[in-house]
Amino acid sequence: MPRSVNTVASRARRKKIMKETKGQFGRRKNVWTIAKNAYEKGMVYAYRDRRTKKRNFRALWIQRINAGAREHGMSYSVFMGKLHAKNIEISRKVLADLAMNNPEAFKAIVDAVK
Repeated sequence: MPRSVNTVASRARRKKIMKETKGQFGRRKNVWTIAKNAYEKGMVYAYRDRRTKKRNFRALWIQRINAGAREHGMSYSVFMGKLHAKNIEISRKVLADLAMNNPEAFKAIVDAVK
């Protein structure tokens, strides 16, 4: 009995990955083994960096809140400590946006905390 290799499924799998690597530089776009490695590595980077992005944004928000708080004579840690003590629950994302784009509202929050 002849060996069955299911060429249709194999070809479809390869086509899917070759489509994903389309537009890449050099042999990454048209040589199967290199394209497969490039695709897998790209997926690893994508997974990792979705988490790194969250870290980077949190760090950015903290820097912006710190800058806004220092304009009113308070450090970031003191500001956040007093915010939690007063049970004011505003996310760092919103606080950073207020500190940057709406200084009056941020000043009102700082005054409420003092």
